[in-house]
Amino acid sequence: MLPTRAADELSLADVLPSCVRSLAGEPNRLGLPRADRVLVVLVDGLGTAALRARAGHARALMAGLTKRTTLSSGFPTTTAAALASLATGTRPGEHGIVGYTALVPEAGQVVNQLSGWSEAMPPETWQRRTTVFEQLQDAGLRSSTIGPAKYADSGLTRAILRGADYIPAATIADRFAAARRLFDEGGRGLAYLYIPELDQLAHSRGWESDRWLATLELLDSEFAAFTATLGRGEGLLLTADHGVVDVPATSQILFGDDPALIEGVEHVGGDPRCVQLYLAPDAPLGAADRLAESWREREGSRAWIATREEAIEAGWFGPVDPEVAPRIGDVIVAARKLVAYYDGRNGDTTGRSMIGQHGSLTVEETQVPLLRAGAYALD
Repeated sequence: MLPTRAADELSLADVLPSCVRSLAGEPNRLGLPRADRVLVVLVDGLGTAALRARAGHARALMAGLTKRTTLSSGFPTTTAAALASLATGTRPGEHGIVGYTALVPEAGQVVNQLSGWSEAMPPETWQRRTTVFEQLQDAGLRSSTIGPAKYADSGLTRAILRGADYIPAATIADRFAAARRLFDEGGRGLAYLYIPELDQLAHSRGWESDRWLATLELLDSEFAAFTATLGRGEGLLLTADHGVVDVPATSQILFGDDPALIEGVEHVGGDPRCVQLYLAPDAPLGAADRLAESWREREGSRAWIATREEAIEAGWFGPVDPEVAPRIGDVIVAARKLVAYYDGRNGDTTGRSMIGQHGSLTVEETQVPLLRAGAYALD
């Protein structure tokens, strides 16, 4: 049985649209009251499970974490797709960023959705939806993005953050200080603050490492200090794009040398925990079903395996526009055990040094906090 995603589940796609409606004093999906100034903090890689596991080191964050203050990140649990959902208020099947790497049908190649922006995948059109920041701009309201300087003019920034002013800030403390200055200017508006450090450390050292823990403690301290300054009409939400699991090297599965698992496969995309397999355009009828069955026979106890049509029917990508469907793999392999899948052909070792990983449908990867403070604090 494949897990399903309900069309009406609360997810990252509801966060910014709810904040915009809150600025107007209108009802919204998150039940946020009216606020004049709103800060949304996105902590890359901070899943609810990891936060609870390190509760003693994050007391300010944990003070607001309950069943009412969690939500689903969406699917796939990969940064480019999740941040696009946050920034547009739509799901991957609508905005078009459907994986860490994904097929660009017009170019006939798999392209990195974080860093592979080019004429083949132009930021202004590949991400297909109007951003929430553009909507605010059209309404005459200020919106700002606060993050590391290196992302200020990246392809992903142009794809998903267009419409917002970008404010570079080097450290976590610098970013919260920049948000405080924005609030002190007064007026109505929305600010988005991005914290990539935890995810970066999880990939290189694991979320159970001392370095990850030290950075969580730093985040907790800065979060506590900032929330203490919130005044009347100032609301804060803190959430994440996905959680992380640590996958040992002994749990890496190389599938490229098994003919049954790559029969007819022309491209491999996605993440090691959410592999997307693309068949050749002239693949015979039923090829995807046969490939999926081969995977189920070998890996069905460790992964959810779905054809593109099955994944769409199960709601994994939300509503899927016809233009987006070819970007999704013909067969998707989503890990449910603590494993990661690699092609491995021709000596390819790409990504195999990563410890912390994400992309799939497990609770550890999909459940993220939605902490509320200031005007948004729960009674």
